[in-house]
Amino acid sequence: MTTERVEEKVRETLNAVALDRVRAPANLVEQVVRRRSRRRFSQAAGAVVAVAAISVGAVFGFGGGGDGHDRPVRPAASPATPPEGWEPWQSSSPGASERGCLVDGSALYCSGSEYDVAKLDANTGKRLWTVKVNREGDGVDHPVAVRDGVVYAYRNHTARNAPDGDYAGGTDLMAVDAGTGDVLWKVEMPQDDRTAQAAMLIDGAVLANTPSVRTMSALDPLTGKEKWRHTWDKGTVCQRAVLSGVPFLACLPDVEKPDATEVLRLDPATGSATKVATLPGGQQLMGTTGDRMVLIAAQDAGAGGGGGGKDLRLTTVSGSGERVSRPYRTVGATATSEVIGDRLISVSWQGKASAYSLSTGKTLWTRPVGIKLPGQETMPSLPSPVVSAGQGVVYFFSPTGDLSGLDLRTGEQVWRDHVDLGKERPAFGGSPQLLLYEDALVVRNGSTVVSLLPRAGD
Repeated sequence: MTTERVEEKVRETLNAVALDRVRAPANLVEQVVRRRSRRRFSQAAGAVVAVAAISVGAVFGFGGGGDGHDRPVRPAASPATPPEGWEPWQSSSPGASERGCLVDGSALYCSGSEYDVAKLDANTGKRLWTVKVNREGDGVDHPVAVRDGVVYAYRNHTARNAPDGDYAGGTDLMAVDAGTGDVLWKVEMPQDDRTAQAAMLIDGAVLANTPSVRTMSALDPLTGKEKWRHTWDKGTVCQRAVLSGVPFLACLPDVEKPDATEVLRLDPATGSATKVATLPGGQQLMGTTGDRMVLIAAQDAGAGGGGGGKDLRLTTVSGSGERVSRPYRTVGATATSEVIGDRLISVSWQGKASAYSLSTGKTLWTRPVGIKLPGQETMPSLPSPVVSAGQGVVYFFSPTGDLSGLDLRTGEQVWRDHVDLGKERPAFGGSPQLLLYEDALVVRNGSTVVSLLPRAGD
């Protein structure tokens, strides 16, 4: 089966509403299917379940100039304040950012076709240092996280072809000095999986999917040496989350209709496992909010997954195992969704944005999202939204360059703008992104990155 056909099948499955038959988040196709021209990645698509968590060419500009379309429809909670030392900037540097970026402090850490990590100044867009790729870099991964002056990212294990001439180089997790760009250590991963599930930060360690596909190991953040490991049984898949530095697993049988999902707490110091909850049916881990995991399943999950449809149940589980389950009904097929704070923000392919309260179990509002959506069966996908808590605005970005800000309380549009994307982007590499640097937005599509200040609330 070709790469394109595998991705099509994954997308078809994840777009289905019957979530009782799904054991992965809606954006798995972008996280798992690394569109590498000469790399075997099918094992990654089937072996690991991802957490739904983790947003313009040569000449481009900002739309809306003098026609007033970038003025707010009504005031937001607070006007945007530029970060200290920040000025609007734009950068088009092929090879540095196509695979995606993350924001940490006043820096952007990106990955591209030429660099596994490139550090950019978030105030100016200036490139500060780079770590060159080992052979090629055309996947959809980007640096994992930054902590205590160390950047954690992925790279190819080898640049050599296999004896049969094919390239199956494998993946390493690496640690890079955030100040200098020096590689501190590398650990080989058991498969070509570079999702948010493959590595995450916990108290005192990096939790990584190594050395086997059914094992998570705690690695020393400065040396990469293993502190402990936890392995689950064959025929089981385990989703992973971190609550206040403590790792948790949501494990279920690898069958079409699981009867139950077990939630396990792993001691961050020793790796010892404690079961904290058993939930009915095949639960899908959507993300985390505070000290709670957010999971979703069909309404009749207790009967093994059953009926599907649009009627679902969202369950929050605390680190101690306390759970609250409430009904949740989708508004059409979902283009993207994100757990942000106490809300599940989602966008349907019909162009409607919704905010669902995880505390009350009620949909707070449903409004037009205010951007042009890509075709449901096309690439690239719709980037995840971001929320400015200080402004009280949720922002959305379309691969076409449209930007929209909705009032977080009411869903009313308070700002819109457009960034000219230039030439059409190829259907490989990382999906477009929308990121937040304090109150400034950072939009990325391919190798083009733009930072601008939304004037909502002014």
